Amino acid sequence: MKGMKKEMEKEMYNTVKPQCFCDTESARMLEFDKIIERLEGEACTRSAKDRIRRLGPSLSESGVRAAIRETSEARMMMERCGNPPITALEGMKDLMEAAEKGDCLGASQLEKAARMLTAAGRMKDYLIKGKGQDLRLPYYEENLDGLDGVREELNGKIRNGKVDDYATKTLKSLREGIDRTKERMHEKADGILRANKECMSDSFTTLRNGHICVPVKKEYKFRISGSVIDKSATGNTLFIEPAAVARLYGELQELMIDEENEERRILYTLTGLLADNADIIRQNSRTIEKLDFIFAKGKLSLSYDGTEPEINTERYIRLVNGRHPLMEKSVNVPLNFEMGNGINGVVITGPNTGGKTVAIKTAALSCLMAQCGLHVAGEKAQVCMNNLILCDIGDGQNLSENLSTFSAHITNVLDILRKADRESLVVMDELGSGTDPTEGMGIAIAILKELKRSGALYLVTTHYPEVKTYAEKEKGVVNARMTFDKESLKPLYQLVIGEAGESCALYIAKKLGMPEAMLKEAELASYGTVSGTPASASDSGTKTSSAGGAFCNAQRGTWEGGAGRDGNLMEKVKNAPIKKQNASRSGVFLADKFKRGDSVMVFPDRKIGIVCETINEKGVLRVQMPDKKIYINHKRVRLHVAAQELYPEDYDFSIIFDTVENRKKRHQMERKYVEDVIVSGE
Repeated sequence: MKGMKKEMEKEMYNTVKPQCFCDTESARMLEFDKIIERLEGEACTRSAKDRIRRLGPSLSESGVRAAIRETSEARMMMERCGNPPITALEGMKDLMEAAEKGDCLGASQLEKAARMLTAAGRMKDYLIKGKGQDLRLPYYEENLDGLDGVREELNGKIRNGKVDDYATKTLKSLREGIDRTKERMHEKADGILRANKECMSDSFTTLRNGHICVPVKKEYKFRISGSVIDKSATGNTLFIEPAAVARLYGELQELMIDEENEERRILYTLTGLLADNADIIRQNSRTIEKLDFIFAKGKLSLSYDGTEPEINTERYIRLVNGRHPLMEKSVNVPLNFEMGNGINGVVITGPNTGGKTVAIKTAALSCLMAQCGLHVAGEKAQVCMNNLILCDIGDGQNLSENLSTFSAHITNVLDILRKADRESLVVMDELGSGTDPTEGMGIAIAILKELKRSGALYLVTTHYPEVKTYAEKEKGVVNARMTFDKESLKPLYQLVIGEAGESCALYIAKKLGMPEAMLKEAELASYGTVSGTPASASDSGTKTSSAGGAFCNAQRGTWEGGAGRDGNLMEKVKNAPIKKQNASRSGVFLADKFKRGDSVMVFPDRKIGIVCETINEKGVLRVQMPDKKIYINHKRVRLHVAAQELYPEDYDFSIIFDTVENRKKRHQMERKYVEDVIVSGE
């Protein structure tokens, strides 16, 4: 378990930003932005929401595996222990900064801090429930400290946004004195009012500018001893504070000043208590925000009944009863899909609205979500690491640039072909559509040939029979079809790999009542025959080859770079490689593990020290302990608080690590040359 805790802390303090490999437009085509919106809705803290908005796929195999494991354990924790008690922590960072600067926090601010400590304690208790279940996630509780003593002090002295009467005996006594003085003031004023009824314009006292006054008729103002505080609009009534009441008012003011001073003393004391524990409170906040992000992924998985995907770098994808996560499970027809192991390209055909686009979106989105550390929707999933996911789905018409649907389509396709390589996944919908069918067919085949040269995995949909023929003959490419019920004229939305589909247009037209003469005309125009069958496969293949070759040859002089290595027709963009997980930890660059000034815990004594010399080639670093400096192997040292969180960027560490005598000598040497001065070592 100690090794597990060490890994958890490494993940806490060494978070690496993911390397995005899916451009914004491709992510939009796959509806990944909607996945992000749903995930953000599951988070509570602002920090977790911000992290989710920046979430992107990682190129690190080990990083992806760790992120997926977190999601799985979060889901298991919620299934076994219920939802985590995560609370929003808005404003805590500002509160702690103010406390450390010496500002006095108000009662409402201290109450917010108390709620945060309560949340940390509850989260710690929740995680403890998960221990003993062979999970790593519960060990985050060791990074949480509810500071029970501090929390009790805050809750005992602050209630309902105010300093409680019983916070101190002094405050209790002062507030009781204030109440007694106010009662005496009212009694005095009421007595004067009753004794001088004829002089009064009303039968009750009134409060004017904070003073208790009696309403005296103007002509009797000299009958009442006191100060005129206010007068009526007509001027006929004067509001006089009687002298006896005024004396008590002076006593009241003194008591209220003493009360304010006592409250401020209490608030300063509580603020100082928070400042003394600022590091622990910050760690609590970071841990809760990290857990909020992790549990948000688990909640998302539960919402669509997700499954943990298996990650590979062998260019293999397999989905068993896969689903699109944004579609209702009850209406979502499961997708069984497989590619890789020698099959780099899948060409899907079938009737319109038959589910082709949903199928390719589901496959690509599953890969994208997995590399973001998310579960995929389905029974089982094996997905490969991809350095790029490139999509051409939908209309894509760009009116602002005066591009037609076809022009926009080809522009996007050419960009995809430039970028795609052996570690990429390419998804294209309605390949070659939007132009003359003959030319569109030729373009579609030319694109498929270029995709094959790139070595990428590619998944495309089309209606062209010549493309189906090409896929049937070409090694490494396979046909697939979406099933269709010819009796009910309804698609079944099931993908069958290894078989070519039909558009079924003529059959549907016949079932819907198109006259026989029109059907024959359609057959003749489509296939050159009235038999209802297209030309032979050999003829189709010949046409395909020639059309595709003509297209390729026509473009050789105009496409960037012409034919490159491996026969590629396009100048390729060099993409970032996938970082495969090392079989051992020997590849870790130890010199970067600790920085000078890092606060570390030294085992087995669990004492805190500060790094004064980083790790050398032998794996040994030097640590300043409270009483001495020691050399110790890095395996016995764990990061406690990073230097960047403890010291300013330009901090002079000689203040900590050097003697006073040596610092004085160095200071003299910086000012002028000093003869025979020797700076001693240790």
